[in-house]
Amino acid sequence: MAEESSLSPTEPLGHPFAGPARAWFETLRDRLFAAFEAIEDEGGAGAEALPPGRFERQPWQRPEGGGGVMGVMRGRVFEKVGVNVSTVFGEFSPEFRKSIPGAEADPRFMATGVSLVAHMRSPRVPAAHFNTRFICTSRAWFGGGGDITPMKLDAPESLEDAAAFHAGFQAACDRHDPAYYPRFKQWCDEYFFLPHRNEARGLGGIFFDWLGDRTPGKGIEADFRFVQDVGLAFLEAYPAIIRRRMHEAWTPAEREHQLLRRGRYVEFNLLHDRGTLFGLKTGGNVDAILMSMPPEAKWP
Repeated sequence: MAEESSLSPTEPLGHPFAGPARAWFETLRDRLFAAFEAIEDEGGAGAEALPPGRFERQPWQRPEGGGGVMGVMRGRVFEKVGVNVSTVFGEFSPEFRKSIPGAEADPRFMATGVSLVAHMRSPRVPAAHFNTRFICTSRAWFGGGGDITPMKLDAPESLEDAAAFHAGFQAACDRHDPAYYPRFKQWCDEYFFLPHRNEARGLGGIFFDWLGDRTPGKGIEADFRFVQDVGLAFLEAYPAIIRRRMHEAWTPAEREHQLLRRGRYVEFNLLHDRGTLFGLKTGGNVDAILMSMPPEAKWP
C-alpha cells in the first residue's frame, strides 16, 4: 500500500518527504538548465547564425496555495525546451477526488514535481519528455517517467537513439528491482499511445505511478532513491543523444515531417495526458501546463 501521509490542515507540506522531494526536483532542474545551456553553446547544424539560448525563469503563484517556476529556453539547438518545477497544495474539487488515491477520504493534497519537454530545432534530434513527482493526499506516492520521440520512428538512427535512452533507464531500474524496467516500459508503451490513430507517440521509455502502492514491501525512502536515479539517468542519456545528432545536416523535407510528427504530440497532450488534466483541474499555471506544446506543428 502507499505510505500514509502526515498532511494536516495547518501544514500542507507536512509530509516528511515533501521538503526533500521538492529540493531534489529543484536541484535536478538546475542541473538540466546547465546541461542544456552547455549544449546551446556548442551550436548545431542549420542554426550557426543564431545566438546560444538561455533559460528564462518565470515564477508564478497559485492563489489556492503554492506555485512554481516555469523555465523556458528558445535557442539554436533547442527550438523550445521547458523545465518546470511546481509545489502546490489545497483541496481537490469534489468531481476530481474520486480519481485520485486517498482523496475521497480527505480532499487535501500536496504535489511537487519537475517536468520537462524538449522540442529540437533539428529533425535529426529526437524530442523528449521527462517528469517525476511526489503527491500527498491521505496517502503519499511518487510517479513519473520519460519517453523519446524521434521524428522517423523506424529509421536506424532513431532505433539506435531509443536503445541508448532505454538502456539508461533500464540500468537505473535494475539497481532497485529487476522487475521495474519491463513493467514500467510496458506501462509507458500503453500510456503514450494515441488510440484515435492507433499508433504510438514515439519509441517509449518508462512510466510509473503510485510507486509504493503497486510495489509491496518498498519503503518510501527506497522510492525516493529510485526517483532520483531515474532523473540522473535522463540527465546522462538525453544530452548524449543530442550531441550525437545535432551536427548532422537535415533537409526541408525532414523539417516538414518533423512538423507533422509534432502534431501527434499536441494531440496526445491535449486529449490523453493525465498530467495536463491534473494541472488544469488543480488550478495550476496554464502557460506552465501547456509548456509541452511545440513552437510549430502541422497537420495533413
